[in-house]
Formats: sequence, C-alpha cells, structure tokens
Amino acid sequence: MQPQNPEKPELDDATLAFAGKVFQFARLGHTQELADLFGQGLPANLRNDKGDSLLMLAAYNGQAETARAILEHGGDPELANDRGQTPLAGAAFKGDRAMAELLLAHGALVDGTGDGSRTALMTAAMFDRIEMIDLLLAHGADPDRRDGAGLTAAEMAQSMGAVHAPARLAQAPRPPA
Repeated sequence: MQPQNPEKPELDDATLAFAGKVFQFARLGHTQELADLFGQGLPANLRNDKGDSLLMLAAYNGQAETARAILEHGGDPELANDRGQTPLAGAAFKGDRAMAELLLAHGALVDGTGDGSRTALMTAAMFDRIEMIDLLLAHGADPDRRDGAGLTAAEMAQSMGAVHAPARLAQAPRPPA
C-alpha cells in the first residue's frame, strides 16, 4: 500500500538553477543549447511551476527556431499550461502569424482548447488580431464554437471592445448545414 501523501523530494540549488536556465533557453531562443540537452535526454515536454511547457515559452516569446527544435524533439503542441492555454493560443494572443503557422504545421489543433474551453480564434478575436483570425479561419477554425461560458469568439471580441473582429467573424464562411 502506497502512502497517501508521500513527501516530495527537496531539490537542491544546483538543480533549481539548471531548471531555471532550461526555461530561459526556451524564452530567449537558445535553440542549440536546448537541442544539445534534448540529445542528452531532456524531455521536450518539460513544464515549469505554472505548467508552461518549453514550447509554450518559446511560442509566447516569438522564438520560432527554438519552437521548431522543441517540436522536432517531441514537443506537444497541444500541451496546455495551468490556465488551459495552448501554444497556439499564446501565438494568437501575441499576433505571431509565423509561430501560428509553425504550430499548425506541426499538429496543433486549430480549435484545440488544452484543458480550458477557449480556442486560439477566441483569443485572437478578443484582442482584435484580424490577420490571426483570417489565418485560423483559413485553417478551419469554427467561428460558432462556444467557450465554457457559452460565448462565441465574436461575443468575446465585443465584450473586450475589439473594433474589427466581430464584423470579420460575422463574415466568416460557415459549413453547409
């Protein structure tokens, strides 16, 4: 029988410093350093205390080559952080089209929600990212999908005061009924 609350091992200062350095490599685009560590067995889906994966950090910080290396070493484009955000939603928030294209090309689900209920299209709409909205729609994003509160991307955009997104989403093609 296993104990109910086994004690977590204490991490020494050197281990904590190494982990911090690895996450900084992803944020700052130190592609070769990460690739070398992957070659030594570092897991590509390593996550920090907020649930941000190496890929999420690279995507959110616009580090395309680093994101590519993480994906090529097995990084999961659908691995969400503790807030339910996927790397594609992070790219949508930032308005980073190249990153979104990279993630979609490596298997990110256009309507993926991770552990949450908000898609990248919803995020793009909330922040009036028209180019991102167009990209996601071109990849098949569903403009009528609803989040956990029952809101569509257009309704979220309106609630956030987005100027152009509601009209763009109203014009989005819909699948035949």
